[in-house]
Amino acid sequence: MTWYARSASAAHLVRMRCAALIAVMLPLLAGAAGETAPPGVGPLLDRLPPSWREDRGKTLRLPELLGARIFVTMAYTNCHRICPMTMTHLEQLQRELDARGTSAEFLIVSYDPSNDDPAAWRRYRISHHQFRENWHFLTGTPADTERLARLLGFEFWHYDEHVMHDYRIVALGGDGALRGAIDAGHGEWRDLL
Repeated sequence: MTWYARSASAAHLVRMRCAALIAVMLPLLAGAAGETAPPGVGPLLDRLPPSWREDRGKTLRLPELLGARIFVTMAYTNCHRICPMTMTHLEQLQRELDARGTSAEFLIVSYDPSNDDPAAWRRYRISHHQFRENWHFLTGTPADTERLARLLGFEFWHYDEHVMHDYRIVALGGDGALRGAIDAGHGEWRDLL
């Protein structure tokens, strides 16, 4: 075999391996972008912990929200910096949806379940004049809180009496699939509409 034939054969082999790698990775990358999930994996809503305690004393089961557009963020009642800004953005989303005649569910999940029980969230709701029925202030177990945060890309850690975290809002479609997410470095609330 000549030098040219060997190098052409090697180039063909590299192209074939790249094509195979692209064929395997493309569905996974599309799922990461929120377009479709990899085969065998259900909608993101189905992978989140299903049961949460609401500030109104009821249990909210996330599967019951299937069919509704959902906006999810995490916050905690004693936050005085990031969480108020996040709530302002959620209120802007709500006003825009109202103007369009569109409905959605808003889930505010506590970063700090050991302190944010339903009574703490109820006081928060009252003091911040958040009386809409489609806004759900939720508390879960520490394990469920960690799992939801990991699946939706919320990073946080505890420092003394504080929870250190960034700004993030995640949008899920009526099918429970990821439709978009914004954070301090990427996008603004209008990008979620």
